[in-house]
Amino acid sequence: MQPQHPSPSVPQTSPAFIAASWVALLVGVVAFNVGLWNAQMGLNEKGYYFTVLMYGLFAAISVQKSVRDRLEGIPVTNLYYGISWVSVLLTVLLLTVGLWNATLTLSEKGFYAMSFVLSLFAAIAVQKNTRDTMRQGRPEQFDLGQ
Repeated sequence: MQPQHPSPSVPQTSPAFIAASWVALLVGVVAFNVGLWNAQMGLNEKGYYFTVLMYGLFAAISVQKSVRDRLEGIPVTNLYYGISWVSVLLTVLLLTVGLWNATLTLSEKGFYAMSFVLSLFAAIAVQKNTRDTMRQGRPEQFDLGQ
């Protein structure tokens, strides 16, 4: 597939917003995982929360990609589009149910909820920035030496 050339209607993403998005993603994921590492809960419960976070990040990126694909006229099946949205909602529901029933203080529950939401939002922003940057014809920023 040929890379798309920048069009005049696509504004350039600012480096500050790209950096802020990556920082927010790292802060959210690291904070969530440091909280898990220090939590007084069983390994199975830590695994549950970690899996919900990872699934949520993947689902959020899938939603952003499928929504953007549809806006740009790239075919996305209704099944994939629907599964992406259901997955995001399911991760939020799973985290909510898990925290509701957890024997944590309210401040700990709020900490996990806020770092989870920050991570999901930042993952969407990073995916958007990555796609915008590649569309603007600057894929060299994403060359990992391969």
